[in-house]
Amino acid sequence: MAEFRMPSLGADMETGKLAQWLVKPGDRVARGDIVAVVETQKGAIDVEIFEGGVVQQILVPEGSEVPVGTPLALVDGAVPSASAPPVAAAPSLPGTPAPSAAASPAAVPAPAAPVPAAPRVRASPAARRLAAELAVDLATVRGTRLDGAVTLDDVRAAAAAKAPAPAPAPVPAAEDRAAAMRAAIAAAMSRSKREIPHYYLGTKIDLKRALDWLEAENRKRPITERLLPAVLLLKAVALAVREVPETNGFWVDGAFRPSTPVHLGVAISLPHGGLVAPAIHDADGLSLDALMAALRDVVERARVGRLRSSEVTDPTITVTNLGEQGVGTVYGVIYPPQVALVGFGAVVERPWAVGGLLGVRPIVSATLSADHRASVGHRGARFLAAIDRLLQEPEKL
Repeated sequence: MAEFRMPSLGADMETGKLAQWLVKPGDRVARGDIVAVVETQKGAIDVEIFEGGVVQQILVPEGSEVPVGTPLALVDGAVPSASAPPVAAAPSLPGTPAPSAAASPAAVPAPAAPVPAAPRVRASPAARRLAAELAVDLATVRGTRLDGAVTLDDVRAAAAAKAPAPAPAPVPAAEDRAAAMRAAIAAAMSRSKREIPHYYLGTKIDLKRALDWLEAENRKRPITERLLPAVLLLKAVALAVREVPETNGFWVDGAFRPSTPVHLGVAISLPHGGLVAPAIHDADGLSLDALMAALRDVVERARVGRLRSSEVTDPTITVTNLGEQGVGTVYGVIYPPQVALVGFGAVVERPWAVGGLLGVRPIVSATLSADHRASVGHRGARFLAAIDRLLQEPEKL
Protein backbone atom coordinates (compact mmCIF):
# COMPACT_ATOMS: atom_id res chain seq x y z
CA MET A 1 0.00 0.00 0.00
CA ALA A 2 1.48 3.35 -1.05
CA GLU A 3 0.52 6.91 -0.22
CA PHE A 4 -0.32 9.49 -2.87
CA ARG A 5 0.67 12.80 -1.30
CA MET A 6 0.06 16.50 -1.91
CA PRO A 7 2.86 17.34 -4.36
CA SER A 8 5.03 20.43 -4.27
CA LEU A 9 3.98 22.44 -7.30
CA GLY A 10 6.56 25.17 -6.94
CA ALA A 11 9.26 26.52 -4.67
CA ASP A 12 6.72 29.02 -3.35
CA MET A 13 4.06 26.44 -2.45
CA GLU A 14 3.49 25.43 1.16
CA THR A 15 -0.12 24.24 1.01
CA GLY A 16 -2.60 23.25 -1.66
CA LYS A 17 -6.37 22.97 -1.83
CA LEU A 18 -7.73 19.63 -3.06
CA ALA A 19 -10.34 21.10 -5.41
CA GLN A 20 -11.57 17.92 -7.11
CA TRP A 21 -10.97 14.19 -7.14
CA LEU A 22 -11.06 12.60 -10.58
CA VAL A 23 -10.86 9.06 -9.20
CA LYS A 24 -12.66 7.12 -6.51
CA PRO A 25 -11.88 4.02 -4.42
CA GLY A 26 -11.69 0.96 -6.64
CA ASP A 27 -10.44 2.82 -9.70
CA ARG A 28 -7.27 1.52 -11.34
CA VAL A 29 -4.72 4.20 -12.23
CA ALA A 30 -1.58 4.18 -14.34
CA ARG A 31 1.49 6.35 -14.05
CA GLY A 32 0.79 9.75 -15.60
CA ASP A 33 -3.00 9.63 -15.11
CA ILE A 34 -4.57 12.87 -13.85
CA VAL A 35 -6.20 11.94 -10.55
CA ALA A 36 -7.00 15.27 -8.91
CA VAL A 37 -7.18 19.03 -9.37
CA VAL A 38 -5.26 21.10 -6.84
CA GLU A 39 -5.68 24.84 -6.44
CA THR A 40 -2.57 26.88 -5.70
CA GLN A 41 -1.84 30.57 -5.72
CA LYS A 42 -0.94 30.16 -9.39
CA GLY A 43 -4.25 28.57 -10.33
CA ALA A 44 -5.75 25.10 -10.72
CA ILE A 45 -3.27 22.33 -11.56
CA ASP A 46 -4.14 18.88 -12.93
CA VAL A 47 -2.17 16.52 -10.67
CA GLU A 48 -0.74 13.35 -12.14
CA ILE A 49 0.15 10.18 -10.26
CA PHE A 50 3.60 8.65 -10.67
CA GLU A 51 2.58 5.14 -9.62
CA GLY A 52 0.15 2.58 -10.96
CA GLY A 53 -2.28 0.61 -8.85
CA VAL A 54 -5.80 0.57 -7.44
CA VAL A 55 -7.13 3.47 -5.38
CA GLN A 56 -8.08 2.00 -2.01
CA GLN A 57 -9.03 5.04 0.03
CA ILE A 58 -9.41 8.79 -0.29
CA LEU A 59 -7.91 10.42 2.80
CA VAL A 60 -8.55 14.11 2.09
CA PRO A 61 -11.99 15.28 0.98
CA GLU A 62 -12.57 17.86 -1.73
CA GLY A 63 -12.27 21.44 -0.53
CA SER A 64 -9.57 20.69 2.05
CA GLU A 65 -6.37 22.73 2.13
CA VAL A 66 -3.42 20.73 3.39
CA PRO A 67 0.38 21.14 3.56
CA VAL A 68 2.69 19.77 0.88
CA GLY A 69 3.49 16.11 1.61
CA THR A 70 0.16 15.31 3.26
CA PRO A 71 -1.15 11.84 2.28
CA LEU A 72 -4.15 12.33 0.01
CA ALA A 73 -5.02 8.75 -0.92
CA LEU A 74 -3.90 5.15 -0.55
CA VAL A 75 -3.00 3.18 -3.67
CA ASP A 76 -2.62 -0.59 -3.51
CA GLY A 77 -0.23 -2.49 -5.71
CA ALA A 78 1.63 0.66 -6.69
CA VAL A 79 5.04 0.15 -8.15
CA PRO A 80 7.16 3.34 -8.22
CA SER A 81 8.20 4.30 -11.73
CA ALA A 82 11.86 4.74 -12.49
CA SER A 83 10.98 7.97 -14.28
CA ALA A 84 9.03 9.45 -11.41
CA PRO A 85 10.85 12.49 -10.01
CA PRO A 86 12.53 11.47 -6.74
CA VAL A 87 12.02 13.61 -3.67
CA ALA A 88 15.74 13.81 -3.05
CA ALA A 89 16.29 15.33 -6.46
CA ALA A 90 14.48 18.52 -5.54
CA PRO A 91 12.48 18.81 -2.34
CA SER A 92 11.07 22.20 -3.24
CA LEU A 93 10.18 21.74 -6.84
CA PRO A 94 10.17 18.59 -8.92
CA GLY A 95 8.59 15.44 -7.78
CA THR A 96 6.17 13.91 -5.42
CA PRO A 97 7.27 12.51 -2.07
CA ALA A 98 8.25 8.87 -2.30
CA PRO A 99 5.55 6.38 -1.32
CA SER A 100 5.92 4.55 1.94
CA ALA A 101 6.01 0.77 1.98
CA ALA A 102 2.79 0.61 3.95
CA ALA A 103 0.09 3.04 4.89
CA SER A 104 0.86 4.74 8.17
CA PRO A 105 -1.83 4.43 10.83
CA ALA A 106 -1.48 8.17 11.33
CA ALA A 107 -2.63 8.72 7.77
CA VAL A 108 -6.15 7.54 8.64
CA PRO A 109 -8.03 10.09 10.76
CA ALA A 110 -9.07 8.83 14.17
CA PRO A 111 -12.82 8.43 14.68
CA ALA A 112 -14.63 11.20 16.44
CA ALA A 113 -16.86 8.67 18.19
CA PRO A 114 -16.86 4.91 18.79
CA VAL A 115 -17.86 2.94 15.72
CA PRO A 116 -21.30 1.46 16.33
CA ALA A 117 -21.60 -2.28 15.97
CA ALA A 118 -23.42 -3.25 12.82
CA PRO A 119 -22.94 -6.98 12.32
CA ARG A 120 -25.55 -7.24 9.60
CA VAL A 121 -24.08 -4.48 7.43
CA ARG A 122 -21.08 -5.14 5.20
CA ALA A 123 -18.77 -2.09 5.27
CA SER A 124 -15.07 -1.38 5.42
CA PRO A 125 -13.56 -0.06 8.67
CA ALA A 126 -12.99 3.29 6.98
CA ALA A 127 -16.66 3.49 5.95
CA ARG A 128 -17.72 2.66 9.52
CA ARG A 129 -15.48 5.36 10.95
CA LEU A 130 -16.79 7.94 8.49
CA ALA A 131 -20.37 6.92 9.27
CA ALA A 132 -19.70 7.50 12.97
CA GLU A 133 -18.17 10.90 12.28
CA LEU A 134 -21.09 11.97 10.08
CA ALA A 135 -23.75 10.38 12.35
CA VAL A 136 -24.97 8.12 9.55
CA ASP A 137 -26.78 4.91 10.49
CA LEU A 138 -25.17 2.21 8.34
CA ALA A 139 -28.33 0.13 8.54
CA THR A 140 -30.08 2.75 6.41
CA VAL A 141 -27.35 2.92 3.76
CA ARG A 142 -27.57 0.83 0.60
CA GLY A 143 -24.15 -0.52 -0.43
CA THR A 144 -23.18 -0.11 -4.07
CA ARG A 145 -20.39 -2.68 -4.31
CA LEU A 146 -21.13 -5.96 -6.07
CA ASP A 147 -21.15 -7.79 -2.74
CA GLY A 148 -23.50 -5.20 -1.24
CA ALA A 149 -20.80 -3.64 0.95
CA VAL A 150 -21.10 0.03 1.89
CA THR A 151 -18.33 2.26 0.53
CA LEU A 152 -17.05 5.65 1.64
CA ASP A 153 -18.92 7.27 -1.23
CA ASP A 154 -22.15 5.58 -0.09
CA VAL A 155 -21.70 7.05 3.39
CA ARG A 156 -20.97 10.52 2.02
CA ALA A 157 -24.03 10.33 -0.23
CA ALA A 158 -26.24 9.34 2.71
CA ALA A 159 -24.85 12.18 4.82
CA ALA A 160 -25.40 14.68 2.00
CA ALA A 161 -28.97 13.49 1.53
CA LYS A 162 -29.94 14.22 5.11
CA ALA A 163 -27.99 17.46 5.56
CA PRO A 164 -28.58 20.81 3.88
CA ALA A 165 -26.01 21.67 1.26
CA PRO A 166 -23.33 23.97 2.67
CA ALA A 167 -23.20 27.49 1.38
CA PRO A 168 -20.66 27.80 -1.41
CA ALA A 169 -17.37 29.29 -0.36
CA PRO A 170 -16.87 32.81 -1.61
CA VAL A 171 -14.80 32.98 -4.77
CA PRO A 172 -11.84 35.33 -4.37
CA ALA A 173 -11.94 38.33 -6.61
CA ALA A 174 -9.54 38.31 -9.52
CA GLU A 175 -7.52 41.11 -7.95
CA ASP A 176 -7.22 39.09 -4.73
CA ARG A 177 -5.93 36.05 -6.64
CA ALA A 178 -3.47 38.23 -8.53
CA ALA A 179 -2.25 39.77 -5.30
CA ALA A 180 -1.80 36.33 -3.74
CA MET A 181 0.16 35.15 -6.77
CA ARG A 182 2.39 38.21 -6.72
CA ALA A 183 3.06 37.62 -3.03
CA ALA A 184 3.98 33.98 -3.73
CA ILE A 185 6.29 34.96 -6.60
CA ALA A 186 7.90 37.65 -4.46
CA ALA A 187 8.54 35.13 -1.69
CA ALA A 188 10.19 32.68 -4.11
CA MET A 189 12.30 35.39 -5.71
CA SER A 190 13.36 36.75 -2.32
CA ARG A 191 14.50 33.27 -1.39
CA SER A 192 16.33 32.99 -4.71
CA LYS A 193 18.23 36.27 -4.31
CA ARG A 194 19.00 35.46 -0.68
CA GLU A 195 20.27 31.91 -1.21
CA ILE A 196 21.57 31.74 -4.79
CA PRO A 197 24.86 33.49 -5.69
CA HIS A 198 23.77 34.85 -9.07
CA TYR A 199 26.10 35.96 -11.80
CA TYR A 200 24.90 37.68 -14.95
CA LEU A 201 26.17 37.66 -18.53
CA GLY A 202 24.79 39.28 -21.66
CA THR A 203 25.43 39.30 -25.38
CA LYS A 204 23.96 40.66 -28.62
CA ILE A 205 22.96 38.17 -31.32
CA ASP A 206 22.54 38.96 -35.02
CA LEU A 207 19.28 37.32 -36.11
CA LYS A 208 19.33 38.23 -39.80
CA ARG A 209 20.10 34.71 -41.03
CA ALA A 210 17.59 33.19 -38.63
CA LEU A 211 14.78 35.59 -39.55
CA ASP A 212 15.50 35.38 -43.29
CA TRP A 213 15.33 31.60 -43.10
CA LEU A 214 12.15 31.76 -41.01
CA GLU A 215 10.46 34.12 -43.49
CA ALA A 216 11.30 31.84 -46.41
CA GLU A 217 10.17 28.76 -44.49
CA ASN A 218 6.86 30.32 -43.48
CA ARG A 219 6.06 31.26 -47.08
CA LYS A 220 5.84 27.53 -47.82
CA ARG A 221 3.37 26.90 -45.00
CA PRO A 222 -0.30 27.61 -44.39
CA ILE A 223 -0.89 30.32 -41.81
CA THR A 224 -1.88 27.82 -39.12
CA GLU A 225 1.47 26.01 -39.40
CA ARG A 226 3.82 28.98 -39.44
CA LEU A 227 6.62 29.26 -36.91
CA LEU A 228 7.27 32.14 -34.54
CA PRO A 229 10.77 33.55 -33.96
CA ALA A 230 10.44 32.53 -30.31
CA VAL A 231 10.58 28.87 -31.35
CA LEU A 232 14.03 29.35 -32.85
CA LEU A 233 15.23 30.95 -29.60
CA LEU A 234 13.80 28.14 -27.48
CA LYS A 235 15.32 25.41 -29.64
CA ALA A 236 18.72 27.13 -29.60
CA VAL A 237 18.65 27.29 -25.79
CA ALA A 238 17.64 23.63 -25.52
CA LEU A 239 20.50 22.55 -27.79
CA ALA A 240 23.06 24.83 -26.10
CA VAL A 241 22.26 23.12 -22.80
CA ARG A 242 23.74 19.91 -24.21
CA GLU A 243 27.08 21.68 -24.63
CA VAL A 244 27.08 23.31 -21.19
CA PRO A 245 25.18 20.89 -18.92
CA GLU A 246 26.02 22.92 -15.80
CA THR A 247 23.10 25.18 -16.73
CA ASN A 248 20.54 22.38 -16.72
CA GLY A 249 19.49 20.83 -13.42
CA PHE A 250 18.94 21.58 -9.74
CA TRP A 251 20.89 22.68 -6.69
CA VAL A 252 19.70 20.37 -3.91
CA ASP A 253 21.12 19.53 -0.49
CA GLY A 254 24.30 21.47 -1.10
CA ALA A 255 25.14 19.89 -4.46
CA PHE A 256 24.38 20.36 -8.14
CA ARG A 257 22.33 17.58 -9.68
CA PRO A 258 22.44 17.79 -13.46
CA SER A 259 19.43 16.74 -15.50
CA THR A 260 19.85 14.63 -18.63
CA PRO A 261 16.42 15.60 -20.03
CA VAL A 262 16.00 19.23 -21.09
CA HIS A 263 12.62 20.36 -19.78
CA LEU A 264 12.45 23.96 -20.92
CA GLY A 265 10.44 26.21 -18.60
CA VAL A 266 8.69 29.00 -20.54
CA ALA A 267 7.64 32.11 -18.63
CA ILE A 268 4.00 32.94 -19.46
CA SER A 269 2.09 36.00 -18.27
CA LEU A 270 -1.48 35.34 -17.14
CA PRO A 271 -4.54 37.48 -17.89
CA HIS A 272 -4.97 38.61 -14.28
CA GLY A 273 -1.34 39.68 -13.96
CA GLY A 274 0.32 36.52 -12.64
CA LEU A 275 3.17 34.49 -14.04
CA VAL A 276 3.85 30.78 -14.51
CA ALA A 277 6.73 28.94 -16.18
CA PRO A 278 5.57 25.44 -17.19
CA ALA A 279 7.91 22.99 -18.88
CA ILE A 280 8.04 21.85 -22.47
CA HIS A 281 9.42 18.36 -21.93
CA ASP A 282 12.45 17.07 -23.83
CA ALA A 283 12.61 20.28 -25.83
CA ASP A 284 16.04 19.50 -27.25
CA GLY A 285 14.66 16.48 -29.11
CA LEU A 286 11.60 18.18 -30.60
CA SER A 287 11.43 19.37 -34.18
CA LEU A 288 10.60 23.04 -34.70
CA ASP A 289 7.04 22.04 -35.68
CA ALA A 290 6.59 19.92 -32.56
CA LEU A 291 8.09 22.66 -30.40
CA MET A 292 5.73 25.23 -31.94
CA ALA A 293 2.73 22.97 -31.24
CA ALA A 294 3.89 22.35 -27.67
CA LEU A 295 4.38 26.09 -27.09
CA ARG A 296 0.90 26.95 -28.37
CA ASP A 297 -0.65 24.21 -26.28
CA VAL A 298 1.06 25.10 -23.01
CA VAL A 299 0.36 28.83 -23.41
CA GLU A 300 -3.34 28.21 -24.07
CA ARG A 301 -3.72 25.88 -21.11
CA ALA A 302 -1.71 28.13 -18.80
CA ARG A 303 -4.01 31.05 -19.51
CA VAL A 304 -7.15 29.05 -18.74
CA GLY A 305 -5.65 27.38 -15.66
CA ARG A 306 -5.33 23.79 -16.93
CA LEU A 307 -1.65 22.95 -16.51
CA ARG A 308 -0.47 19.50 -15.43
CA SER A 309 1.55 18.98 -12.28
CA SER A 310 4.51 17.55 -14.23
CA GLU A 311 4.66 20.75 -16.28
CA VAL A 312 5.00 23.01 -13.25
CA THR A 313 7.28 20.81 -11.15
CA ASP A 314 10.12 19.75 -13.41
CA PRO A 315 11.48 22.58 -15.62
CA THR A 316 15.26 22.17 -15.64
CA ILE A 317 16.03 25.66 -17.01
CA THR A 318 13.71 28.60 -17.68
CA VAL A 319 13.48 31.03 -20.60
CA THR A 320 11.77 34.41 -20.36
CA ASN A 321 11.10 36.52 -23.43
CA LEU A 322 9.84 40.06 -22.96
CA GLY A 323 10.56 41.15 -26.49
CA GLU A 324 6.89 41.62 -27.31
CA GLN A 325 6.74 44.21 -24.52
CA GLY A 326 9.52 46.24 -26.11
CA VAL A 327 12.04 45.45 -23.37
CA GLY A 328 15.61 45.71 -24.61
CA THR A 329 17.37 43.53 -22.03
CA VAL A 330 16.07 41.07 -19.41
CA TYR A 331 18.11 40.05 -16.37
CA GLY A 332 16.03 37.38 -14.65
CA VAL A 333 16.03 35.85 -11.19
CA ILE A 334 16.65 32.11 -11.03
CA TYR A 335 13.67 30.03 -9.94
CA PRO A 336 14.93 27.63 -7.26
CA PRO A 337 16.06 24.90 -7.28
CA GLN A 338 17.00 25.53 -10.93
CA VAL A 339 20.45 26.96 -11.58
CA ALA A 340 19.95 29.11 -14.69
CA LEU A 341 17.53 31.40 -16.48
CA VAL A 342 17.85 32.79 -20.02
CA GLY A 343 16.31 36.12 -20.99
CA PHE A 344 15.58 37.54 -24.44
CA GLY A 345 14.65 41.13 -25.21
CA ALA A 346 13.06 42.74 -28.24
CA VAL A 347 14.48 42.23 -31.72
CA VAL A 348 15.56 45.68 -32.82
CA GLU A 349 17.41 47.04 -35.83
CA ARG A 350 20.90 48.22 -34.94
CA PRO A 351 24.06 49.26 -36.80
CA TRP A 352 26.15 46.09 -37.11
CA ALA A 353 29.48 45.45 -38.82
CA VAL A 354 29.77 42.28 -40.93
CA GLY A 355 32.95 41.51 -42.86
CA GLY A 356 34.21 45.04 -42.33
CA LEU A 357 31.02 46.61 -43.70
CA LEU A 358 28.55 48.50 -41.56
CA GLY A 359 24.88 47.78 -42.05
CA VAL A 360 21.58 47.55 -40.20
CA ARG A 361 20.73 44.14 -38.76
CA PRO A 362 18.00 42.69 -36.50
CA ILE A 363 19.67 42.23 -33.11
CA VAL A 364 18.39 40.54 -29.95
CA SER A 365 19.85 40.88 -26.47
CA ALA A 366 20.35 37.49 -24.75
CA THR A 367 21.22 37.23 -21.06
CA LEU A 368 22.08 34.44 -18.67
CA SER A 369 21.41 34.46 -14.94
CA ALA A 370 23.30 31.52 -13.46
CA ASP A 371 24.10 29.97 -10.09
CA HIS A 372 27.80 30.41 -9.28
CA ARG A 373 27.73 27.20 -7.24
CA ALA A 374 26.91 25.15 -10.34
CA SER A 375 28.91 26.99 -13.02
CA VAL A 376 31.42 29.78 -13.55
CA GLY A 377 31.42 32.74 -15.88
CA HIS A 378 33.62 31.02 -18.46
CA ARG A 379 31.10 28.21 -18.87
CA GLY A 380 28.22 30.66 -18.91
CA ALA A 381 29.94 32.57 -21.71
CA ARG A 382 30.29 29.35 -23.70
CA PHE A 383 26.58 28.75 -23.22
CA LEU A 384 25.61 32.13 -24.68
CA ALA A 385 28.13 31.68 -27.50
CA ALA A 386 26.54 28.32 -28.32
CA ILE A 387 23.11 29.95 -28.58
CA ASP A 388 24.55 32.55 -30.96
CA ARG A 389 26.27 29.93 -33.11
CA LEU A 390 23.16 27.77 -33.34
CA LEU A 391 21.01 30.71 -34.45
CA GLN A 392 23.40 31.38 -37.32
CA GLU A 393 22.41 27.99 -38.79
CA PRO A 394 18.62 27.98 -38.34
CA GLU A 395 18.11 25.25 -40.93
CA LYS A 396 19.88 22.82 -38.55
CA LEU A 397 17.74 23.55 -35.52
